[in-house]
Amino acid sequence: MDHRYDGRGRHGAGSPAEDAVAGELASVRPALLPGYGAALPGARAAVLTRLWRGLTIDPLPWVVRREDGADGTELLLAGGARLRGPRCDPFATGAYVTAVRLDGREFRDAAALVRALGLPAGSGFAAELDHSTASLALSLASAAARGGGSGARDAYGAGWEWEQRVVDGHPYHPNCRSRPGFSVAEQLAYGPEHGGVVELGLAAVPADESLVTGDWPDALRDAGRILVPVHPWQAEHVLKSVPEPGSGIAAHPLMSLRTLAPAAGAWPGAEASGGRPAPHVKTALSSRLTSSVRDISVYSVETAAAVSEFAGALAERLDGRLQFTRTLGAATARTPDLAAVLREAPEVYAAPGERVVPVGALAATGLPRSPGWTAEFARLAVGACLRVLDLGVALEAHGQNLLVVLSPSGAPVRLVYRDLADVRISPARLARHGLAVPPLSGRLVTDDVTTLRRKLFGALLAGALAGATGSAEAFGEALEAASAELPDSADALALRTRPLPTKALTLMRLSPGTPGDQWTTVPNPLA
Repeated sequence: MDHRYDGRGRHGAGSPAEDAVAGELASVRPALLPGYGAALPGARAAVLTRLWRGLTIDPLPWVVRREDGADGTELLLAGGARLRGPRCDPFATGAYVTAVRLDGREFRDAAALVRALGLPAGSGFAAELDHSTASLALSLASAAARGGGSGARDAYGAGWEWEQRVVDGHPYHPNCRSRPGFSVAEQLAYGPEHGGVVELGLAAVPADESLVTGDWPDALRDAGRILVPVHPWQAEHVLKSVPEPGSGIAAHPLMSLRTLAPAAGAWPGAEASGGRPAPHVKTALSSRLTSSVRDISVYSVETAAAVSEFAGALAERLDGRLQFTRTLGAATARTPDLAAVLREAPEVYAAPGERVVPVGALAATGLPRSPGWTAEFARLAVGACLRVLDLGVALEAHGQNLLVVLSPSGAPVRLVYRDLADVRISPARLARHGLAVPPLSGRLVTDDVTTLRRKLFGALLAGALAGATGSAEAFGEALEAASAELPDSADALALRTRPLPTKALTLMRLSPGTPGDQWTTVPNPLA
């Protein structure tokens, strides 16, 4: 087999990051080199498409004016430069932007474009884009070699298998596959789209030096110590300790990379579980994968049990349309770098013959859909999540957190929501409905209407639903179907009439000194 790599594909020489990945690949998996080279043009277009979306919708201070024409969009930049590209569909997914022109000079690579723009903080962002492109090409090559990938027509049975079919990451973030600090060998070993099994280590923490909430299992306790599951990347690069092989828990990485489903029979005490699926394990993983450094804060562990108990009471008001995976237990060594959360597997809420699929994985499952499937799903998702918002909770219902339960025929029948760590709770709304306010304070609690709607609308509408439909036209049709069945409320009126909030993902990466989320809006098809 020809294992050569020329870095060129169809569109010119490879970037330093692309060549670096090829160099490592030649050592650890040379058979993937031809596929990696073939995947680079598509990966460059996919990342450039996401960047172009950000350049056309984010409130970037150096973009003076945006002008849409029949043949594309032109941005007038501070200093007089002009940047031209295709008309942007803010709800489109895929890789439809293959080139843009800056003062007539063509760019087919997102990182090269950012460097040419000479932006403040642009150097670091360009490096992230380089890495995102190279890692995405690696993911595409690996998926092709395994005979899968987004759009595959065959379907798997287990939920973790479906999650591993998602190859191209976040549908709108330019850093859709950026994994800084991960070598090629580590990406192949730990990335869900590469299909590996990860062995979680167990770090022993003296009980008097740890914080535990919920029901931490006896199988993860040992002689006055708490055994905290640790991702091997975190153990090596952050904790600087490598567990002994065979001493941990074999698990399948899910879409979020740091949350894993234990392999069959691998969960300690599995024989006493009564046949219930083993809990999913959310690990601390201190790497910036898209916009945020991923760890587990002490605050999240402190509030985990209270939020989970509260969510259970909330589900009783939803007529079975939406269930929440319970947080079974959480533990931390009182540092974000060493912590874990044990969460019910979503399959707990599926009847025999039903499947549970993350919304972000729907396009990759290959399951057949009826002509009215998307409208039916939109009515279910939007109706249930707006009911939760009216009750007083804004869910971060993006494509990873929101899952849909499918009947044996593939019809959407109910929803499951997982990972309650970043919802927003409104005491005033809860009180209006006679719901007890959970014993919480801090960032989870707010009555600010803008904050609540941004949290839900940005994740559910401009995120999960838009990503599942893939274009402005299809998104508009789905949103119209859902809107027709909403009760009259201020939130429903905002959904129908106002621009939709979405995170300004490109602005956030170009504003390293500004903490937290930044926002923009996209046109509302219903307005």
